[in-house]
Amino acid sequence: MSTPQNDLLLRAAKGLPVERSPVWLMRQAGRILPEYRAVRASLSGFKELVETPERAAEVTLQPVDILGVDAAIIFSDILVIPEAMGLSYEMVEKRGPHFPQTIRSEADLKGIRIAEPESLNYVYEAIRITLKGLDGRVPLIGFAGAPFTLLCYMVEGGGSKTFSTARKMLMQRPDLAHHLLEMITQSSIAYLKAQVDAGVHLLQIFDSWAGILSPDTYRKFSIPYLEKICRALDSTVPITLFAKGAHFSYSDLAALPCHTIGVDWNSPPDEVRQRVGPDRSLQGNLDPAVLYASGKEIAEQTRSMLRAFGKNRYIANLGHGVYPDTSPEAVKIFVETVKTFQHD
Repeated sequence: MSTPQNDLLLRAAKGLPVERSPVWLMRQAGRILPEYRAVRASLSGFKELVETPERAAEVTLQPVDILGVDAAIIFSDILVIPEAMGLSYEMVEKRGPHFPQTIRSEADLKGIRIAEPESLNYVYEAIRITLKGLDGRVPLIGFAGAPFTLLCYMVEGGGSKTFSTARKMLMQRPDLAHHLLEMITQSSIAYLKAQVDAGVHLLQIFDSWAGILSPDTYRKFSIPYLEKICRALDSTVPITLFAKGAHFSYSDLAALPCHTIGVDWNSPPDEVRQRVGPDRSLQGNLDPAVLYASGKEIAEQTRSMLRAFGKNRYIANLGHGVYPDTSPEAVKIFVETVKTFQHD
């Protein structure tokens, strides 16, 4: 794998010296850009976009060309793994994902399988096309959902404020939950390895619903499976773990063989650094709502964030995905502020 011309993200993840902090945004390849909306409108919907390699590559490249970010992240969805396991989903406009069938019993579990990585060839092809389009300019990030977060959707059947049905399974049928988590984990390992083989330079694992669990429950039903993924992918490419809302977990995550810990906007950088230690990089953590503020306020809060994290072992980002009604001009101010910031 060749090193990109702009390798700031790779160096920051590995703890190597950098001239400045690299910057990219979660959900940057998406709804904020009119160019993305035009591509989406030309297709039947979100899933067709994800499953059409040429178009997925096109929208992956847009933020690099338009926003000037230091990395691309492949346009896909965490729910491709449940689908490859035999549990198909629908993306309902303005409502989000919906699973017509769910996993609630042993019989349901027998109806799915550990995913064959070949069933996700459309993702690997999108990666290869994207790499050609990038032409070595910046790194390409691959990703997957954390096993616990995917379990939430597969059991609940869609989004939820509490995921009480999924959490009921953890309490009443922990054996069933662990069986499903193991199947998701093995599917994800093969999928992530195939992304690396296709050419991605980094990987990120999104545990989007980590924050709904207590510390003990998270350590029982998420951390062991994140560890399996990290150990299986160790020595391939740098790995970022992002457990949104699980502020108790920073020390647990830092103990795993990963490179970078994602930080949400509710976490003070100095406290996170103290808990994570000096041997892991941090990524984050501007409140996405700051991008609704004036240009002056965006720049001021971005500079404050950069000072708090320091230059090395740090990747500038938001504390979660960029909101769909955010102005691209606001994002450009954020990106440019990071790129021109000079540490004292």
